[in-house]
Amino acid sequence: MAGGSGARRSISILGSTGSIGVNTLDVVEQLGGREVFDLVAITGNSNIGLLAEQAKRFGARMAVTADELNYPELKQAVAGSGVEAAAGPDAVVEAAAAGADWVMAAIVGTAGLAPTLAAASRGADIALANKECLVSAGDFFIEAVRKGGGRLIPVDSEHSAIFQSLEDDQHHAVERIVLTASGGPFRTWTREQMSDVTVEVAKAHPNWSMGLKISIGSASMFNKALEMIEAKHLFNLRPDQIEVIVHPQSIIHSMVGYTDGSVLAQLGAPDMRTAIGYALTYPDRPKLNVERLDFAKLARLDFEAPDEARFPALRLARLALERGGIQGAVMNAAEEVAFDAFCQGRIGFLQMADIAEAVMEAMVGAPAATSIDEVFAGDAEARRRAAEIVAQKEMAA
Repeated sequence: MAGGSGARRSISILGSTGSIGVNTLDVVEQLGGREVFDLVAITGNSNIGLLAEQAKRFGARMAVTADELNYPELKQAVAGSGVEAAAGPDAVVEAAAAGADWVMAAIVGTAGLAPTLAAASRGADIALANKECLVSAGDFFIEAVRKGGGRLIPVDSEHSAIFQSLEDDQHHAVERIVLTASGGPFRTWTREQMSDVTVEVAKAHPNWSMGLKISIGSASMFNKALEMIEAKHLFNLRPDQIEVIVHPQSIIHSMVGYTDGSVLAQLGAPDMRTAIGYALTYPDRPKLNVERLDFAKLARLDFEAPDEARFPALRLARLALERGGIQGAVMNAAEEVAFDAFCQGRIGFLQMADIAEAVMEAMVGAPAATSIDEVFAGDAEARRRAAEIVAQKEMAA
């Protein structure tokens, strides 16, 4: 448990103003705040007011905005507090490398790759909430963690559940892992109904409170697709060992099936603070003020097979896993471009998957990245191709 030896544990939070970052600071406060934790650095993007308030409240040594244009506002907001202000992508990487023992990697998208890699390479324990580190960089990122000597602890509720359900020294007996999915707001909708949905409708997740990107990713099931690829790298699995089941109540967060027929599951209320707290204090379990399950009130837990015709992102993830190479990075980059276009009203909801698949087909055979530059090169090429397709669809509309 953090603070057990009397010394404060040094931590940094990359992406402190997002949903995961806010929940992380809530957990930090529950577990003793500044008396227990030394907050080395926090980073954010455009929400400067919240970033500055967090830095001053928790005594951060450094606060960084990824957007250099926001530097004057941030500098003024923390003036006289003793908090150092910085700005720009390079400053975010420097914050990640600033020496914290534990780093929450919660920057959304490929923007989180370079800083998380910097923290991993110097041996920090990484609480991983950024999907793209593994989806885009895969084995390259895992090797960086291994060489750095730190631990990689998953924070996504599904991967945390698997991590908690894996018995020590029994990886050889793992037959399959089962990722649960809520099904999102369109679980029972037809493709025809989904064709006209708006951003406002798509972002309304039935169970979890999350940011825009993750909420819409849940609605399209692209989030689950990325989690399938993550699971392969996190737990060294074959593609055929990774399953997805729709579980609308979001009570069972994921399961591990063993060769003797046993299935171990991790259950809990849909609250990210549980997984965050476990990652922060691992291998101990903290005492957290979160909702406790009342099994009598639950009454039932439902499961159903996912429909890959209505949610093709799952099929694309299987293609990426089977093909290997840089297909995961390609799928992710193309989907991010398509996501932005959907949010701007330039394409429809269902066209996001169409664009990702077209780019994946165009880049079949590209080898896996062996450096961060190769990751970014493949990412950039996929984005260029996706942007072209978006423009073509706009012209045809």
